[in-house]
Amino acid sequence: MEKLMADLKAQIIEQLNLQEVTPESIGDDQPLFKDGLGLDSIDALELIVLLQQHYNIRIANPEQGPEIFRSVRTMATYIQANQTNKA
Repeated sequence: MEKLMADLKAQIIEQLNLQEVTPESIGDDQPLFKDGLGLDSIDALELIVLLQQHYNIRIANPEQGPEIFRSVRTMATYIQANQTNKA
C-alpha cells in the first residue's frame, strides 16, 4: 500500500502537471480537493483518466468519485479493491 500511494503521488503530479508540488508534500490522508491540494473538477477528470491508463480501472458509478478521490489513501484503497490486472 505504501508503494502504491507513493506511485500515485508521483502520477498525480505528472498527470496534473503540478510543477510546484513534490510527492513528499502530499499527505496520504490530505484532501485532494478544495482546502487540501486544491484540485478542481477538471482535475477530477484527469484522475479518472489516470486510473484507466495506469491501473485499467473504470469508475462505473460517477457518484463514487468524491469518495474515491478524497485522498491518496482512498484512491489506493479503491485501486487495491478493484484492480484485476495491471496496465
